[in-house]
Amino acid sequence: MRQGGPGGRGFKYATAEEKDQRPEVSRALLLRILSWLKPYRGRLLLSLLIIVVASVLNVLPSILTGRIIDEGFIAGDFNLLLGLVLAAVAVMLVSSLLGLVENYLNNWVSENIGKDMKNKMYAHLLRLSQSFYTTNKQGDIITRMTGDIAGVQRVVTGTLTGTVANVAVLLSSVVAMVQKNWLLALVGLAILPLFILPTKFVGKKRWQITLAAQEKNDEANQILNETLSVSGQQLVKIFTNEDKEYQSFATTNEEIRKLNLKESMAGRWFRMAISTFTNIGPMLIYLIGGVLILKNGNTNLTVGDVTVMVSLLTRMYRPVSSLLGVQVDFFRALALFERIFAYFDLPVEIESRAEALIPQDIRGELRFENVDFAYSSDKPLLQDVSFTVPPQNMTAIVGASGAGKSTITNLLMRLYDVDGGSISIDGLDIRDLDLNFLRSNIGMVTQDAYLFNGSIRENLLYARADATEEELIAACREANIFDLIETLPQGLDTVVGNRGIKLSGGEKQRLSIARVILKDPAIIIFDEATSALDSISEGLIQEAIEPLLKGRSSLVIAHRLSTILAAHQILVMDDGRIVQQGTHGDLIEENGVYRALYEAQFKKLLAEKDRLRLRVAGA
Repeated sequence: MRQGGPGGRGFKYATAEEKDQRPEVSRALLLRILSWLKPYRGRLLLSLLIIVVASVLNVLPSILTGRIIDEGFIAGDFNLLLGLVLAAVAVMLVSSLLGLVENYLNNWVSENIGKDMKNKMYAHLLRLSQSFYTTNKQGDIITRMTGDIAGVQRVVTGTLTGTVANVAVLLSSVVAMVQKNWLLALVGLAILPLFILPTKFVGKKRWQITLAAQEKNDEANQILNETLSVSGQQLVKIFTNEDKEYQSFATTNEEIRKLNLKESMAGRWFRMAISTFTNIGPMLIYLIGGVLILKNGNTNLTVGDVTVMVSLLTRMYRPVSSLLGVQVDFFRALALFERIFAYFDLPVEIESRAEALIPQDIRGELRFENVDFAYSSDKPLLQDVSFTVPPQNMTAIVGASGAGKSTITNLLMRLYDVDGGSISIDGLDIRDLDLNFLRSNIGMVTQDAYLFNGSIRENLLYARADATEEELIAACREANIFDLIETLPQGLDTVVGNRGIKLSGGEKQRLSIARVILKDPAIIIFDEATSALDSISEGLIQEAIEPLLKGRSSLVIAHRLSTILAAHQILVMDDGRIVQQGTHGDLIEENGVYRALYEAQFKKLLAEKDRLRLRVAGA
């Protein structure tokens, strides 16, 4: 965001939100910030030292200019003039070279701190539980990783070094002015408020306009993001709202134009005012200098000295303006660090215990005992859930939406931990098992099959990076997806697009099944939702999951009657409880929830199939 002041720089203003949420400065916070600088303190201190040295050197050309005028031009000594000019050029060259070294060191430190923070943040985010991602906005998470850490890098390259540079320039200029003539130095310092006050007033006005323009830019970006995305533009076309969306964008765009023009004009008046006040200072120096030399006959002050004083005064304007905004920069920097540290301090709720167990193999006996769970304390979801899945048996879970079916599978994977009771595999509590071992031995095919924006090969290798070409092909054949892959020009190297958008729903699900086949887990979790698939895709998936489930313990959230009938046992969920448990034959005899679900979802379908079969037989 642009800031008030000359050329969009200088004074900075805190927003109302920043004022309300100004971080508390504490010793602990400052020490924690410094700990990130500690590994690079040598280079950082060298960078700051170079800044100070370069600032002092930059005073010399102004001082040499005075000698060039007095001892060169006025005294008529060309050789001395030439020597002084060469000395001034040499000083400027050295100062510029030091600036290059300082800039490299500064950016090196900044980039390394940014790298360290991003690595630590990403590693920490990967370990956080699923509840973190269900309660936080994805955009906010990405902002902490990118925008906030980039802001911290700017603090190192801008605020810290800029403050040191401005202080060094200011002090070196004041010392040089006082050494030349204390009276003219006082005059110069007294002039600075004439520059600061209008800068602050007009800069604040520009800041307010800039904030308003930024809000409108945010509105325009929101319109663009929503209407030009794949799903958004499709929705616009479906409801024929092209004209409406265009008018909305055009109106916002017009408001942005007016605000930008207003800010631009405010900037022109501002630059005119600043130009006037910055010229008043030198004029007063010339006037007072003229009085001292011409009226009072001050022989200790020369024309060159007056020129030096004017040059040094002009050199002080920018540092003074920048230093007045340091407080805002400082608190913004603290706020960025606090936001980043808030994420670092989030506890890792689910991780392996110190001496976690890694069994030699898994038979696959699953046991839920009196399991309670709630996503929020005021709304319990699972209550006293108990059941057993014998090794290499399939258990189907049925029930209305929100009954707790998916929660059972999430708990088995330890995406969440139970609030009460326990879950065990082969008699071992899953909380005692090594987390990587547990998840490596469970394969999960979700209803919304997620694919990365890469090739089919890359998505498959995500399950097992060392899989051979033959193994990839075999897994795809088993999942009934290889026939499709063979028709694609790039075969396994075909890019599937963002979230697999280039594939149909059935193709994505079969590819995700192939990925689990490559993983070759002992336990399978499968959500077989097929309501959005055509009958051909449904049949292909049915063929694909049969070998996948065979010989493995499995929990299947069942939507298909054939799966329910094939299950060794059926769990009927209702309002977070298992209300019925048994085989299809047992449950259909009971006048309960399962029978109601069966009659509502499958009885009509079976009757229709019977009518079709009789019609075909009669023909």
